[in-house]
Amino acid sequence: MAVTTNNAYGKISISDVAIAKVASHSAMESYGIVEMVSRRFTDTLAHLFKKDGGGRGIKVTTSGNRIFIDVYVVIKYGVSINAVAESLKEAIKYKVEAFTGMIVATVNVNVIGVKL
Repeated sequence: MAVTTNNAYGKISISDVAIAKVASHSAMESYGIVEMVSRRFTDTLAHLFKKDGGGRGIKVTTSGNRIFIDVYVVIKYGVSINAVAESLKEAIKYKVEAFTGMIVATVNVNVIGVKL
């Protein structure tokens, strides 16, 4: 699906893949994040064959003009998981809202693992 909006100049449509890529870049820039983790086995196969369909470790769901984002990450050992997760939520929410002009309703952070 895609998020759409209308203005005086016409219709704007932003795909979920574009939103996922912005969220993925934002997540990798955040302190304490080691890597993004594939959420499904098919994502791992696509990554192996270099068919990147979107941001790895990001699931975007849209409903009307609301965006719901699930993030799957591995966090650096020794950092506060709560602090990193809250920082990640705010960074993704800010950058996706600035990119799309739409409202990000939720950002769910799923910590899959910890790396040294």
